[in-house]
Amino acid sequence: MKKSLFVALLFFFSSQISHAQLVRTLVNESQEVDLTFHAPRHINLLTVEPLDKKTLHFAIMHTFGTLDGGFRNLYGLDNGAVIQFSFEYAFSDKFSLGASRQSRDKIYNLYGRYHLLKQTQDNKIPISLSFMGGAGINTSDYSFLAESNPNFAERSSFAFQMMAARKFSDKISIQISPMMAYFVDPNPIFLIEGDQNLYLALGLSGKYKITGKSSLTLQWIPNLNNDLRNNLGLGIDLEAGGHVFQMYFVTSQMLNEQYLLAGGNGVPGEQFRLGFNVNRVFATGRKKQSN
Repeated sequence: MKKSLFVALLFFFSSQISHAQLVRTLVNESQEVDLTFHAPRHINLLTVEPLDKKTLHFAIMHTFGTLDGGFRNLYGLDNGAVIQFSFEYAFSDKFSLGASRQSRDKIYNLYGRYHLLKQTQDNKIPISLSFMGGAGINTSDYSFLAESNPNFAERSSFAFQMMAARKFSDKISIQISPMMAYFVDPNPIFLIEGDQNLYLALGLSGKYKITGKSSLTLQWIPNLNNDLRNNLGLGIDLEAGGHVFQMYFVTSQMLNEQYLLAGGNGVPGEQFRLGFNVNRVFATGRKKQSN
């Protein structure tokens, strides 16, 4: 009797362990793909890379003058920098809110990102899909104008970006980003090159990992409804000490999403600018342990 009971219990626990292992295997196969990109920003563009709940992403971005100034101007470094600070806080694993400030035209932006889909290892979900929407205000002083200053509405602008990305392998990730920017009043006094209200573009971001902590990066943003030059960026991402450093050459001096589409670009190769970003993610709450 005792022997029969022992065998029955052994069979029961063995079946439970086998079932648990099967469930764990299925879960692992359906795990979400991580680190499609090194950071929530890739050169200038936002990415599908989400933030964990209760984490804060801080980024400081810089672009300098054009390289064609030569050694006398230290290849653009003497010409001053356009700087943007941004903070983005995750209220959940899918939704985060951010705020940024660009020095050019003193633009303040509020934006949100929502991550609708996340690529899985078994390819049941083959891509990651995220959305960004934002609104900005130009706070520059125009009191020197003979006519009246632009009012709050006329200083406003809006941005939208859809981000669809796939990590094809441990080395290669690609993101396509349909984008739009809208200026209520594209006043010539604003430091943009475009003179229309609506700007449409298609962003392309690429990453090729060369080591475990570094990747070559590409950014191309062709315009779809205007004759402005297209944006091109080439760079490298480096992970070090909890930071992601991004160094690149880019044709645009602008960093704000709206100005990135309307601000104009130099000639690739002739008027590249040196740029670099520093990214850091801070955990503001205890992360829940998985069982």
